[in-house]
Amino acid sequence: MTLRGLYLITPDDDDSDRLVERVAAVLSAKPALLQYRNKRADATRRFDEARALKALCDAAGVPLVINDDWRLALDVDAAGAHLGEDDGDLVEARRAAPRLVLGASCYDELARAERAVAAGADYIAFGAFFPTQTKTTTRRATPDLLSAAAPLRRSRVAIGGLTPDNAAPLVAAGADLLAVVGAVFDAPEPLAAARRFNALFLGTPAVAGHPADAASFS
Repeated sequence: MTLRGLYLITPDDDDSDRLVERVAAVLSAKPALLQYRNKRADATRRFDEARALKALCDAAGVPLVINDDWRLALDVDAAGAHLGEDDGDLVEARRAAPRLVLGASCYDELARAERAVAAGADYIAFGAFFPTQTKTTTRRATPDLLSAAAPLRRSRVAIGGLTPDNAAPLVAAGADLLAVVGAVFDAPEPLAAARRFNALFLGTPAVAGHPADAASFS
C-alpha cells in the first residue's frame, strides 16, 4: 500500500448509487487510500455502501479504510479503519484486528499522536490545517506539528480544508498523505483535482528514516 499521496474521503451523499458513481469516477487517479465515511446512515446502509465501495476499490487497486468502525472494516474485509477520539479504543482494535491498518485522529496534539502510536496506530492524522465545511472543528494544526511528529516514525496525514493550492507546504513539512473530501468531490472536474493532489508529491522525497521510505504497510 502506497503511503504517499492523496487520501480520499467519501462525501456525504444520501443516494447510495450516486455515491458509488462519484467514487468510481475518481479512482483512476489512484489515491493512496479511500476512506468510507458516513455519519448519517444506519448500520445496514453503512454495510451495503462499504461493501459496494470495497468491490470498486479492489478493482482499482486502492485500499479501503472504514471511518469510525473497525468491526465494519473486518466485516467487509477492508484494508483498515480510522478512529477518532470517540470511536472506540485503539488498543482494543489493534488486539482484535491485528491485520487492519489503523489510523488515529490526533487533531492538534503531539501527545495524542504519541499515545496513538504506543497503542498500535499505523498512521497519525493532524488537523484541521485550514477552515473546513466537512465538520465542525475548533482545533487548528500547524505545519510545525507535522515536522515534530517525524520521530514517531509513522505516516503523517494532514486534513482540514486542503486544496491543491494550499497543501504544498504541508507536504514539505512532512505530510505523507493529504486527506481530502470537498476539494475533490465538489470540484468542477473531480478526477483532475485528485490528480493535482497526487502531483504535489512528485519530486518531494520522503523524510529520511521515515517509514514512507519503504512506501508500504507490512
